[in-house]
Amino acid sequence: MSHANARLTVRGRMLIVERRRDGWKQAHIAAAMGVSRKCVRYWLHRFATEGESGLADRSSRPHRCPTKTAPEVEAKVVALRQAERRGRDQIAAETGVPARTVSRVLARHAIPHLAALDPMTGHVLRSSKQTAVRYERDRPGELVHMDVKKLGRIPDGGGWRAHGRAIPRDRVNGPGYDYVHSLIDDHSRLAYSEILPDEKGATCAQFLARALDYFADHGIPRIERLMTDNAWAYRWSLREICAQHGIQQKFIKPHCPWQNGKVERLNRTLATEWAYRQVFTSNAERAAALTPWIEYYNTQRRHQALGGLPPTSRL
Repeated sequence: MSHANARLTVRGRMLIVERRRDGWKQAHIAAAMGVSRKCVRYWLHRFATEGESGLADRSSRPHRCPTKTAPEVEAKVVALRQAERRGRDQIAAETGVPARTVSRVLARHAIPHLAALDPMTGHVLRSSKQTAVRYERDRPGELVHMDVKKLGRIPDGGGWRAHGRAIPRDRVNGPGYDYVHSLIDDHSRLAYSEILPDEKGATCAQFLARALDYFADHGIPRIERLMTDNAWAYRWSLREICAQHGIQQKFIKPHCPWQNGKVERLNRTLATEWAYRQVFTSNAERAAALTPWIEYYNTQRRHQALGGLPPTSRL
């Protein structure tokens, strides 16, 4: 099939041949068909040397590609993704292959995005929503995003991820839930998270105060704007602390969580790389792993939006 911008189809090329047979001059054929004289000569020559088969579409792929990634390198990239489920920047750092080449290799082998995979098994579960609209503030502290992620607590000895779904579960008197409160800077992606027992207004306000201290200790002394969803705890309970620090509150439109996308993306990263990355045998064990993971996220983890650098590289 011809590409979208092609002037001539196979039928159009045959029409050039027919008009030439009828005695048309090549210049007149080119003018009538809306193509160049060189194009007319090209298709007449193809027909003269190869017949009607010469008018068919051919691949424009070059016969040789000296810079093509070696098959053994591609196999290593694919094996690393399938075995470790790592992002393209991490694979690039370990294999020495440019990150964009890693993306092309994975696409060439029809390897799904990490967002579509179950973090424990690697099985494809869903396709993620994507948007072409993206923004980023110009300086640290200009805008931060805040949100809460609700996680089921792990019973002592491990839950269904450790023992399978066949184990009985008490939905009434179960272990309950943890509430992971998070704050992330729009420009640098510096993040801070805590596990708290609820998402009430006072809890959210106290978390914000500690998060502001954390940001100040890491090079962001002032926050100008705070974006959250429209939860009651955010709308009314954060007013006082925002007024004390000169922070302007901003709220997303109802039912539009993608407007708070950076912290929503952090929530997903927390789930896939911390909460569900490995099997924990107790809730305390998982909780103890959060602070080291946040430190790793801020100082070592490669961030695709930052050119493969960690958040602290922008501070």
